[in-house]
Amino acid sequence: MPIKNRLAELHDEITEWRRDLHEHPEILFDTHRTSAVVADKLKEFGCDEVVTGIGKTGVVGVIKGKATGSGKVIGLRADMDALPIHEQTGLPYASKTDGAMHACGHDGHTAMLLGAAKYLAETRNFDGTVVVIFQPAEEGGGGGREMCNDGMMDRWGIQEVYGMHNWPGRPVGSFAIRPGPFFAATDLIEIECEGKGGHAAKPQETVDTTLMAAHLVTALQSIVSRNADPVGNIVVSVTSFETSSKAFNVIPQRVSIKGTVRTLSNELRDLAETRMQAICDGVAATFGGTIKLNYFRNYPVMVNHDEQTEFAAEVARAVAGNCDEAPLVMGGEDFAFMLEERPGAYILVGNGDTAMVHHPEYNFDDEAIPAGCSWWAELVEKRMPAA
Repeated sequence: MPIKNRLAELHDEITEWRRDLHEHPEILFDTHRTSAVVADKLKEFGCDEVVTGIGKTGVVGVIKGKATGSGKVIGLRADMDALPIHEQTGLPYASKTDGAMHACGHDGHTAMLLGAAKYLAETRNFDGTVVVIFQPAEEGGGGGREMCNDGMMDRWGIQEVYGMHNWPGRPVGSFAIRPGPFFAATDLIEIECEGKGGHAAKPQETVDTTLMAAHLVTALQSIVSRNADPVGNIVVSVTSFETSSKAFNVIPQRVSIKGTVRTLSNELRDLAETRMQAICDGVAATFGGTIKLNYFRNYPVMVNHDEQTEFAAEVARAVAGNCDEAPLVMGGEDFAFMLEERPGAYILVGNGDTAMVHHPEYNFDDEAIPAGCSWWAELVEKRMPAA
C-alpha cells in the first residue's frame, strides 16, 4: 500500500504543526514549550496514557490497539531539540529565537510522529500497544540515554524500538536503511599540554608547548593512517587549538586541544583511545613537557538489528515502492542507546535537494510528511496485525 489516505488528508495540518515547532526551536533539554505542545496533542488525540518528564523533558504516549492479546509493545521515537545555529533561510516561519534553529529536521520528525500518533489513536487497527517516544537533547545531550536510564523500556514493556531521520540528497519521501553498524560512535577529546613559557626570542629557556602540540596534532593522524585497518572506519579530527597567550612574542605555558573521534566498531574505539594515550605520552617525553588526555566516550555505535531492519525495509517498500541501502554515516545518533536496550532499526527518509543538516539554510521538506507518517503507521499495523 502507498501513502495512507487519512494521512494524506492530515498533511496540511501536520505541516502547520511542523512550522510552528520550527518557529520556536529549543535546545538540548530545554524543550519545555515543545514538550508541552506534544503532550497536549497526544492528550487531544485520546492516547491512553501521556507522561512527561521522562529523561528530564521527554514525553511518552501510549496507544492501545483494538486488541492487546498479542502482548506486543513497539516503541516509535522522534527527537525534538534544535541546534545553536542562527537561521538564514528567510522563511516566513523562520526561527523567532536568535541563535537557535531546527537545522537538523527534528521539527519534522516530531510532527511526523505526532501525525502517526493521531492516525493510530483514531484507527487502533492493530493488536498490541504502541509507545510513542518524543526525546529531547539528541544533539549532544544524550537524551536517549537519559530516557533509558529513567526506566522507559521496562516501565512500558517496550519490546522493539524504531527511529527515523530525514536525509538531504535523497528523493523526497524515499527510504534507505542498512543492517548492522550504521552511525558512528562519537567520542570527545580534550588534551592539555603543559610546558615552560617564556620569551619567544629565547626558546632554549622554554619548553615550547606550541611546538609540542603541533607535533601532537600531526601524530594523532597516524592512528588512522598507520594503526587502524585501512578498510576500517575511523576519523580523528582536531577542531580546536588554543594557547594560554595571545602575544606575538610569548611562548605559552599551556596549549589546549579539542577534537572528536568517530568509529564504527568497539575494537576501533578501544584502539583509538589506547593509541591516543600512547602518542600523548610519547610526545610529552620527546619535548620535556606534560600532556594530559581526557577521552570521553560519548554516543556508542548505532547498530541496526538484522530482523528489524529487514522488516523496516519491507514496510518502506510498501509505502514508497523501494528502499535503498543507506551509506555508512560517521555522524552520531543517540538512538544508539535505545538500540542497545531493545532490538530495532533506524531508517532514513529523503528530504530532497536541500542544504545539508546542521547548515543555517537547511529546512525540512514538508512533502516528506505523508511518507514518514505512513511508514510509522504501516510499521505498527504490519508488525501487530489486527485479528
